[in-house]
Amino acid sequence: MTTDNSVQVSVLGLGAMGSALAAALVKAGHPTTVWNRTPGRADDLLALGATPAGTAADAVRASGLVVACLLDHASVHDVLDPLTDDLAGRTLINVTTTTPAQSRDMADWAARAGVTYLDGGIMAVPHMIGLPGASVLYSGSADAFHQYKPLLDLWGAGTYHGDDAGLASLYDLALLAGMYVMFAGFVHGAAMVAPAGISAREFAASAAPWLSAMTGGLAGYAEVIDGGDYTVAGQQSLEFSQLGDLQAASAEQGVSTEVVDMVQRLIQRQIDAGHGTEGFARIFESIRHPA
Repeated sequence: MTTDNSVQVSVLGLGAMGSALAAALVKAGHPTTVWNRTPGRADDLLALGATPAGTAADAVRASGLVVACLLDHASVHDVLDPLTDDLAGRTLINVTTTTPAQSRDMADWAARAGVTYLDGGIMAVPHMIGLPGASVLYSGSADAFHQYKPLLDLWGAGTYHGDDAGLASLYDLALLAGMYVMFAGFVHGAAMVAPAGISAREFAASAAPWLSAMTGGLAGYAEVIDGGDYTVAGQQSLEFSQLGDLQAASAEQGVSTEVVDMVQRLIQRQIDAGHGTEGFARIFESIRHPA
């Protein structure tokens, strides 16, 4: 059922995430046209009230606002390059996962085509869309972000990072870097305790509160990194932070040391450069200036 504040939207791409985005729009009363390269993906959305489009061109022509949630950067070009005339004068919100350079490429492409462009990085899995904890990062057209913010907030809390279209992707991937390294650390720990008969579920019960508590230290690390002084009192030194015991214990348990080896290499590089008494946050320099 449409409302006075409803916006006509077309969603291109009905994978798990695209379908979740489209469903949130339909449920909120926005007339939503949907298209997917592979037929049969729209059945649940049609039951909710979405309108099917036979082609991507039909979907684009149906709405002033077009949302692309496709497989990758190449697929966005494959679908949209033939439709520049149809897209001209419309707004494109691209939430396909891309690199910052690819996002900027799309923004340049859109500018040449006369398309208003907003790039988005979704910080949620599909089942989180529309629920507390979901967020979406945006960059590109400020006008588009503010015009459509009530609609965007249906997916998750929207944050605008500026007119550089690559910033949302940069933030997205940087946050994912932290997530994946944390997950890898948890999996390494689970592998360490497994030979002792401790299940991953049992280990997670201890790991989750510990890792959550440790995130409280991020602001302190950030202050040191931004200040550029790794000699500030109160830091754990690089020499004290060496992971030799962790590597040895992992080897004794018969598991790979690859995850912890990576961190130890970053520590050792700074120690070898004469910074062993400085704080652990100095590994930022190992990462920022690779050997």
